[in-house]
Amino acid sequence: MVGRRVLAVLCLTQVTGWGVLFYAFPVLAPAISGDTGWSPSSVTAAFSLGQLVSAAVGVPLGRVLDRHGPRVVMTAGSVVAALAVVAMASARSLPWFTGAWALIGAAMAAVLYQPAFAALTRWYGERRVQALTAVTLAGGLASTVFAPLTAGLAAHLGWRGAYLVLAGLLALVTVPAHALGLRPPWPRHEHRTGHDPSAVARSGPFLVLVAALALGALSVYAVVVALVPLLTERGLSTAAAAWTLGLGGLGQVLGRLGYPRFVAATGVRARTAAVLLVASTTTLLLGLLPGPAALLVAAAVLAGTARGVFTLVQATAVSDRWGTAHYGRLSGLLQAPMAITAALAPWAGTALAAVLGGYSPVFVLLAVLGAVAAALSWWSVPRRDDRERSAG
Repeated sequence: MVGRRVLAVLCLTQVTGWGVLFYAFPVLAPAISGDTGWSPSSVTAAFSLGQLVSAAVGVPLGRVLDRHGPRVVMTAGSVVAALAVVAMASARSLPWFTGAWALIGAAMAAVLYQPAFAALTRWYGERRVQALTAVTLAGGLASTVFAPLTAGLAAHLGWRGAYLVLAGLLALVTVPAHALGLRPPWPRHEHRTGHDPSAVARSGPFLVLVAALALGALSVYAVVVALVPLLTERGLSTAAAAWTLGLGGLGQVLGRLGYPRFVAATGVRARTAAVLLVASTTTLLLGLLPGPAALLVAAAVLAGTARGVFTLVQATAVSDRWGTAHYGRLSGLLQAPMAITAALAPWAGTALAAVLGGYSPVFVLLAVLGAVAAALSWWSVPRRDDRERSAG
């Protein structure tokens, strides 16, 4: 039985990894653009490229995780991540900056949720839901810790100095933590008793699951980016809209806290559809409610709650349906389309608002996509005979 040390290590490194590699960027992006003269869209495009590279690298990396476990992958990824952040902070040209973000994206695949989820799913077995809930709660604190820390560093050191300090912190915390803390033996699964991962990946339920969660991710994460401009259209100040977005983050934490009980009370089919449908409903409310502000804030918190649970639905989607033997490989295949749609979500929300004449119709359209995702998810659970055919 794996002790609490592994969970504590992954909680610590997920807070640090997400804080440095993801949440520092929105804080520093305006300063990067202002200092370098590169357009905001070019700076954001480099960051989005990193997300796309992470999705691509995650697919082959899943096989490595299944065979060898997370220790070497996450330790090496931490080293690469720290060096890549230094390279990005030192960039004097946009191509260098963009290339550094591509390298950061590759490192993200090795240090953020995918390898952590694979580790906890295999090591904790039947206790994985509680462990996954704990690590996503820790990840949810990353913005709370690192947004103000990054802003404070930038105020004194500029964006380059801030990123160099954050790179040092990333190396200091995550490299030894992964190298020394992820040492339990990697449990082996007998493949003859599991599913053939190639057959699963080609199966109807898996393809439907990919489509449902990719659509769901586009709907859920576009809402995050579009929420502040929507609320300002409704008459809220930018500061009030930003606070509302932050309260949505609190909703994420609350949703994740209740997830173990939710799992105990529902089956995988109903659970997946319900989360996607609730997310769709809250998005529709945000699109249709003209006010008052209190109702808009309540809807935003409910949307955040659904978003928080959606992360755990993603994390358990493979193990709930096909077990843990090939979790890394199948999860990599599942996560890649979701990562792509999440990376495209900021652009999609802005582009749709320009075409549709505002953010209210964007939210209605996103709600429709979420409802389609919920309907599709009903056919994402393999039948007993499907499982037997995919057995290897």
